[in-house]
Amino acid sequence: MGFLRLVAPKALRAPSIFNGLPSGFPRNETVSIRAYSATMSPPSKAVVYEQHGSPDQVTRLINLPPVELKDNDVCVRMLAAPINPSDINRIEGVYPVRPPLPAIGGYEGVGEVHSLGSAVRGLSPGDWVIPSPPSFGTWQTYIVKEENAWHKISKDIPMEYAATVTVNPLTALRMLEDFTELKPGDCIVQNGATSMVGQCIIQLARIRGTHSINVIRDRAGSEEVKDRLKELGADEVYTESQLEMKNVKSLLGNLPEPALGFNCVGGNSASLVLKFLRQGGTMVTYGGMSKKPVTVSTSSFIFKDLSLRGFWLQKWMGSERAKDCRVMIDYLLDLVHKGKFKYEMELVPFDDFHVALDKALGKLGSHSKQVLRF
Repeated sequence: MGFLRLVAPKALRAPSIFNGLPSGFPRNETVSIRAYSATMSPPSKAVVYEQHGSPDQVTRLINLPPVELKDNDVCVRMLAAPINPSDINRIEGVYPVRPPLPAIGGYEGVGEVHSLGSAVRGLSPGDWVIPSPPSFGTWQTYIVKEENAWHKISKDIPMEYAATVTVNPLTALRMLEDFTELKPGDCIVQNGATSMVGQCIIQLARIRGTHSINVIRDRAGSEEVKDRLKELGADEVYTESQLEMKNVKSLLGNLPEPALGFNCVGGNSASLVLKFLRQGGTMVTYGGMSKKPVTVSTSSFIFKDLSLRGFWLQKWMGSERAKDCRVMIDYLLDLVHKGKFKYEMELVPFDDFHVALDKALGKLGSHSKQVLRF
């Protein structure tokens, strides 16, 4: 009877390093496995962090040993995974929900089925899958999880779209549907319109026959940015400085007063969204990029009866409605396939992770979503 002897790398033998690492990762220094009775994943390379802090300081690339596949497990070779702001916040330790340390970064992505446990029937090698609901640890070359953690998708979707569909596009879709019943011809207003969620809102609103007013920050090349957003379907795009006027509604023209607003910035930018809202309108806050609070005038509550709401996708994923998540993902990917849905991204080789991270942190001047290509 042959045996395969696996020895964990010396740097990973301390018990604390195993918290938050992949299921099946060997906990002892030496593990003996019957070579003929176990299916093993290939060795993996991963971005890990052992403490919270600045992502460019606390993350590093390491090699992980093979993992044994149980009967219901699927080994997936990752193809692509994005760097989202929430990923950065988790590493910094400021996100409300984060994995125990040490941990592997990443929360969504797309991969190709590499190998299967003996009881897996719904997937085959070569299938494309995404973790659904999304889960921690997608910044690694191979992932082993049970079959029910994976959602099979079409392979005729560009991998960068498959890798990014679960967080930002789904956030945009849910916010458009969960707070106000929008009818064709209605209008929404949002700040942060150049963000991935912002780009998705513009296109999903257009598909529904809903107009959009969009606010962007003042920056060099703002006219080119306006043109790009209008190509996506934006009705109007204004810089924040253009809206420093008493009566912003004079800019509406033939557009109706917005029933719904979206805020991901906070501070003065959120106040500009509120100025546009109609009587009884609702503003939904889903981010706070300026790190400044939302301030609302008393008159907005008393005389306009405005409502302020919040949205957090991870909380929504924990609700009963999340059972429809995979249906919505397929809907969004079908829009991509039909050429009706797009957003700006930049693919970066996984080995250049820290270059992509610097861009995601705004150090190198890129405004596109950074997507790691494995």
